[in-house]
Amino acid sequence: MHAEWIEQVRRFNRTVTQRVGALDDAFLSRDRPLGQARLLWEIGTGASEVRDLRARLDLDSGYLSRLLRALQADGLVVVEAADADGRVREVRLTADGRTELAELDRRSDELAASILQPLNEHQRDRLVTAMADVERLLTASMVRIDPVDPGHPAVRHCLQAFFAELAGRFEEGFDPGVSRTADHTQITPPAGLLLVATLHDEPVGCGAFRLRPGPPGTVPPGPDGYAELKHMWVSPAVRGLGLGRRLIAELEAHAAAAGVRTVRLDTHRALVEAVGLYKAAGYREIDAYNDEPYADHWFEKTL
Repeated sequence: MHAEWIEQVRRFNRTVTQRVGALDDAFLSRDRPLGQARLLWEIGTGASEVRDLRARLDLDSGYLSRLLRALQADGLVVVEAADADGRVREVRLTADGRTELAELDRRSDELAASILQPLNEHQRDRLVTAMADVERLLTASMVRIDPVDPGHPAVRHCLQAFFAELAGRFEEGFDPGVSRTADHTQITPPAGLLLVATLHDEPVGCGAFRLRPGPPGTVPPGPDGYAELKHMWVSPAVRGLGLGRRLIAELEAHAAAAGVRTVRLDTHRALVEAVGLYKAAGYREIDAYNDEPYADHWFEKTL
């Protein structure tokens, strides 16, 4: 990692925290620090379960509990057991909480205006555009990619969303029972691997490879073997963050570690974004190497 990159990030963090008032114990001149104000806003947007709040804000459970107790003491929130499951704690704003949130929103608007006001029109446009870029990149940096057992609920979520999208985009529809999809044994180490991407503990993407040819468990699959990418999906909510390219790179690294030097995949003509992604990642189109009924393009890359 370049030292100048690290220093620029640190300078940026110092400037932002000072300019937005994050260092002040009374954020926006209210009687609470930024952490409490941020949590109040998150509750006001509809997040109600304590465990969801912890995941969305990436907070330690102990610290989150202290923040909630402070808001409760001020009469701004109520924490209670969920009706459907007493083990789940839910949070809701009181009438005073809604009033306080409205005031925080008003003062936040004033702070934003005070940041933009000294700048000319061109500078404002540059700043807002740069902020949008920084927001996307920071969000991308919060996405985690981890190997996951194919039977995990996060995998079911991803594959159900993936298959539903294919069914909607393919003119002929999509039936996973007809497709040559990878079964669990083929994408479980050492026969293969499945990765799941998560943002705030929510699954937002997946990708897998299976080693072919050769019987399951053969690592590497032999001098003529290859890794075949399967189940490549990224949630529409996070597209544009470079996650697809990142999943491919991670899968390629794992495949190379397993002794594989060739990666192949197939895709449908309707998935024009995927075709562009694979070409940008260095894959070249080849003749059909399988009989996948939903495939129109076949690609290969030498690692």
